[in-house]
Amino acid sequence: MAKLPGPLEIYPLLPGTNCKVCGEANCMAFATKMAEHTVKLKACTPLYEEQKYAKKLTKLEDLVRPPIREITIGVGDKAVNIGGKLVLYRHDLRYSNPTAFFLDISDNLDSDGLAKRVKEIEDWTYIYIGQNLRLDGIALRGVSKDPKTFANAAKKLIELTEWPIMLCSLDPSMLAAAAMAIAHKRPLLYAATMDTWSEVGEIAVKHGLPLVAHTSGNLNDLATLVTTLRALGVNEIVLDPGTASKAGLGTTVDNFTQLRRSATVADNELFGFPLLSTPISVWADYQDGEAPELTKWDEVLTAASSIVRYSDIVVLHSLDMWTNLPLTFLRSNIYTDPVKPVAVEAGLVEFGEVGPDVPVMYTTNFALTYFTVESDIKQAGVNAYLVVVDTEGMSVQSAVAGRKLTADKVAESLQEYGVADKVNHRILISPGMAARISGETEEATGWTVKVGPQDSSGIPKYLQEGKWKEE
Repeated sequence: MAKLPGPLEIYPLLPGTNCKVCGEANCMAFATKMAEHTVKLKACTPLYEEQKYAKKLTKLEDLVRPPIREITIGVGDKAVNIGGKLVLYRHDLRYSNPTAFFLDISDNLDSDGLAKRVKEIEDWTYIYIGQNLRLDGIALRGVSKDPKTFANAAKKLIELTEWPIMLCSLDPSMLAAAAMAIAHKRPLLYAATMDTWSEVGEIAVKHGLPLVAHTSGNLNDLATLVTTLRALGVNEIVLDPGTASKAGLGTTVDNFTQLRRSATVADNELFGFPLLSTPISVWADYQDGEAPELTKWDEVLTAASSIVRYSDIVVLHSLDMWTNLPLTFLRSNIYTDPVKPVAVEAGLVEFGEVGPDVPVMYTTNFALTYFTVESDIKQAGVNAYLVVVDTEGMSVQSAVAGRKLTADKVAESLQEYGVADKVNHRILISPGMAARISGETEEATGWTVKVGPQDSSGIPKYLQEGKWKEE
C-alpha cells in the first residue's frame, strides 16, 4: 500500500489561521481529518482564494494526491467522479467513488428512439436499504461512422439529459466533431490508440477533456501510450487495457489487477489512473439464433468480474432489471465503508394513522435492520410507532453485545421523542434479540416491556393478533 500522509505532514502546508471556514475547530483538526480522508482539501477555501498560499496549495495537492487520480466526467450535480482510490484492498481504509455504470446509445437512432433510450436509462432505479440504486451515464456510440451524424446525436443528447456522456469512436474525425459540439459538457473521449494518439490527444488538449487510452491487452503498449499522451499535455487519462469475455476473461481480470497493484503498491505513476472496462463487447459476438439471455449473462459475468477487480467505469448495453440489479447490489456492497455501518437517522417513525392506543416498538438505526422492520410493519397494515435508537449503525444483537443498545439509551430515546405524550399506555415492544435487557429497560423507563418476535418477519402476526396487549 502506498504511504499516506499523516496530519503532521499536512499541517505545515495549511494556512495555520484556524479560521474555521472548513468547519473544523482549527487547522490541526482539519489536517487530522485530511489524513483520515474524511474531508476534501477543497474545504480549505483560503488555499484556493488567496494567492499567498499558492505554493502551499501546489505542495499539498502533490502530497495528498491519491495513487489513482480522480477524474470528473460531466458538469453540475450529475457529474461523475471516478478514480481517487487510495488503497488496493478495501479493508486497508475504504474505497471512494463507486464504479460508474454507463449505458450505450447508438448515434443512428432517430429523435424518438434517442429520447426513449435516454428515458429508459434515467428511469432505471431500485430502492435498496434506503439507497437509490441507479445508473450513472450515457455512452454515445458512433455506429453511423459519420462525423456529422455523431455530432448531431451528441447535440440532441445534451438537450435530453444532464447526465455525463462518453463519446465512443476510434475515428479521430468523429471525436473531433462531437467534442466541438458538446465540449462544455465535459464528455469523456473514447479512445486514443497506438495509431490515433496524436489526433485524439490534440482534441483532448484543445478542449480540456478527459481521454481514454485503449490497447488490446498489451500493458507495455498501454504504458507507452500513457507516456506519449502525457508528453502531449493530456493529464486526465482513463485506462482501457481491453475487455474480453468467456475464454479471455481470466486475462482481462489479470490485467486489471496488475494495473491497480502497480499503481497502489508499486507506486507506478504511469498506471495511476482510473480503469475502464467494456462488458458491452460481448455483444460483438452475438449471432442471430443465439439466445439474447446468454449474451446478457455473459455481459453480467464480465461486468461483475470487472467491478471486483478495480474497474472505475463499466460500459453496458442491457437495461433489464435482472442484469443490472445484481451489479448495482455488488457495487453497493463493495463501496460501503467497512468501518462505518450503513445507518439511518434515529427518531420516532409513524406508521398509518397513529393515535393514543397504537403499539410502540423500538429497534436500532442499522439500515438493514430498520428497513426490514419497516417493511414488516407495513406488511402488517397496522398503525404503530417505531422508536429508532441510535446504536451507531449496529444491528440489534451486535448493539446489545457491544453495549450500544442499553436500557438507558432506550429510556433516553423515549424521553427525547416525547413518546409518553403520544400514547395512553406504557407498553413497549422490544426486539426479540434484545430480550436480555428487557428487565433493565423496564426499570430504566417505567414501561412494561413485551418481548417481540426474534425475527422481524413475525411482526405482522404479532401485531395483528394484538399479542402485545396480553397480560
